[in-house]
Amino acid sequence: MKYLKILYIQVIIGIVLGILVGWLFPAFAPTGKLISEKFIDLIKMIIAPIIFFTIALGIAGAGDMKKVGRVGGKGLLYFEIVTTLALIIGVLVAYFIKPGVGIAAGHTGADKVAKFTSQAKELNWVDFFTHIIPDNIFKSFAEGDILQILFFSILFGVGLNRLGTYGSSLVTTLDKISKVIFNIMKMIMWLAPIGAFGGMAYTIGKFGFGTLLLLGKLMLTFYLTVFLFVVVVLNLICRYNGFSLWKLLRYIKVELLVTLGASSSEPALPNIMQKLEAAGCDKTVVGLIIPTGYSFNLDGTAIYLSMSVIFLAQVFGIELSIGQQLTITGILMVTSKGAAGVTGSGFIVLASTLAAIKVIPVEGLALLLGVDRFMSEARAITNLIGNTVATVVIAKSEKAIDETLYRAVVEGQGQKNENW
Repeated sequence: MKYLKILYIQVIIGIVLGILVGWLFPAFAPTGKLISEKFIDLIKMIIAPIIFFTIALGIAGAGDMKKVGRVGGKGLLYFEIVTTLALIIGVLVAYFIKPGVGIAAGHTGADKVAKFTSQAKELNWVDFFTHIIPDNIFKSFAEGDILQILFFSILFGVGLNRLGTYGSSLVTTLDKISKVIFNIMKMIMWLAPIGAFGGMAYTIGKFGFGTLLLLGKLMLTFYLTVFLFVVVVLNLICRYNGFSLWKLLRYIKVELLVTLGASSSEPALPNIMQKLEAAGCDKTVVGLIIPTGYSFNLDGTAIYLSMSVIFLAQVFGIELSIGQQLTITGILMVTSKGAAGVTGSGFIVLASTLAAIKVIPVEGLALLLGVDRFMSEARAITNLIGNTVATVVIAKSEKAIDETLYRAVVEGQGQKNENW
């Protein structure tokens, strides 16, 4: 019975029960969706303050402002290299396995994708970058705009840092408030099994297992690709930087299960930031890399996007040249960053990419609507793993990690983290 008190065991039970309820009682789907959404809302409630306090306090205590700029620059370079690699892998795997061959294009329906194509016309990556600067920071906090909060938090942290000892009392006050917010987060995380239950009950109840049959090959190809990306690419990155991917994954198993249940990596954001700090990663590095990575380092999404474009080309019997495939990769390098934080962003990005290359009918997106929910779990988990690995890599490159603490908490015993 003692194992039932461990949070990740409870989350697993919630996921299994959710699958059973969704399968046996499909009518429960709307209730499951409501449960899942309310759990995610509880998490969203504290994301903005956690990002603000973590970044502001991290920069205020960093001392050297050159370090902040260096960490940000390294992070963006790392993100671009790894996500580009993910895009290329998605194209190559889809090209060789050919998941779209043999599927009739007649299953598409233009009416289902109309809203995504209209949003895609409005998608502009220049507007995305200029949008980072908020015109009203209170509005940004109210709407949970991560990039705008990140921008303001950096400026606030720099301003606080420049106060020197005069600002020490404010730093102490912010630190105390931060601890209160993290205590709230711990209380919310005890509801994770219920949130995971609701998310899985909704997914299975609404879409059913039958949806998987038509596009099963695409799903299997995608799951295989993200698995190989984690096992090969991210594992090699970890080994090169002197730490174990598997021990890191074991350390964040609760967050991975929560992400699986919610089909989103967002509910894991606050907890993953605290866990990385508890593992010895510098507060400044964690505060800059994790929130930025949620918009710029989406490895699972990158694989999904590039694979989906090639899949649709195969469905419509369109042979893409090497030049066209390189063009698609180049366009996705831009558009995949331009819809971060937008609801339905995957379809918006795909619609804008298809519109840009003018080779594959945009209506083909309707084929992906039915299985997108089933693919979103793997997409979100891969994104979460990628950002966690990125943070440890950047922290190690900056020598901004307590190696002794990291080994004790992540690679060693770390028993204190097992129960929550």
